[in-house]
Amino acid sequence: MYQRRALITGITGQDGSYLAEWLIAKGYQVHGLVRRASTPNTMRLRHLLEGTGDYGSQLQLHSGDLADAGTVAQLVLSLEPDEVYNLGAQSHVQVSFEQPEYTANIDALGTLRLLEAVRVLHRHREVRYYQASSSEMFGKVHETPQSETTPFHPRSPYACAKVFSHYQTINYREAFGLHASNGILFNHESPRRGENFVTRKITRAATRIHQGLQDSLSLGNLDARRDWGYAPDFVEAMWLMLQQDEPDDYVIATGETHSVREFLELTFTKLGLPWRNYVRQDERHLRPCEVDLLLGDARKAREKLHWAPRTTFEELVAIMVESDQRIAEEESYFLRRKAA
Repeated sequence: MYQRRALITGITGQDGSYLAEWLIAKGYQVHGLVRRASTPNTMRLRHLLEGTGDYGSQLQLHSGDLADAGTVAQLVLSLEPDEVYNLGAQSHVQVSFEQPEYTANIDALGTLRLLEAVRVLHRHREVRYYQASSSEMFGKVHETPQSETTPFHPRSPYACAKVFSHYQTINYREAFGLHASNGILFNHESPRRGENFVTRKITRAATRIHQGLQDSLSLGNLDARRDWGYAPDFVEAMWLMLQQDEPDDYVIATGETHSVREFLELTFTKLGLPWRNYVRQDERHLRPCEVDLLLGDARKAREKLHWAPRTTFEELVAIMVESDQRIAEEESYFLRRKAA
């Protein structure tokens, strides 16, 4: 029986690890592109790499970098994947202001390198391609809510690079007949979110404060509003896009917007703490260009993909708080043992 193969760039990240789980559960052989580093960054995949059953044989990691066209092409052409999911990126907006050239090299030109490899493979066999676009592309929004037809107005080097990749994906679809789709995903979080992103920064700090491990939390704009969903719900939408007869572009969102302040209040309330006693605003965390409001219209995804989010905003916050509370409790326990 033929086993479908998928290649995921950015497999060690939040979305990559959840997508790997999803595809393995579907019976895929999953291959991941991982940047070579002195310290392995595979913690989110540990349960798959060390798991029982077929996990080990269904997941293989390959060293490489989206900055290296030769390595990317060699990997795609040797694996001949049925599906390619491009999740690899420098994904932090603030960092993109500090490292704009690196961000453009990976997030924009990296996509072009991967699309070129997919184009060459497409001459010999069908391959389906998913591009991780971002709600940050809407930036200074021209309308609310934002849909697939809303004009882009990017407000960061990260968002500009994502706009480039979005349109290159459309161009390769139209010019070369690739089954290439863009997923314009609005903010999606989980316990696997990096600690430098505001939601995880909040839940991590709040649970550490609750355990007496931290005194305060420093944040930037508390009034910024985002459409926050749960990452495992969103990776299902990625897969669904590549199961369609025709490629297309889709907004993936919950259709609700909440402020950073609301996320903050709900997190601290769940821990029985008055957040104003511990949180201070710091201008150093403000963006040079702020994105004030993002709210997605995912009607097209509901109608064509039959996709809808299953996890509410309150449930998302609870999941993240409970996970980080366990981490904080373990940290507190080990510190007490060390001090004893």
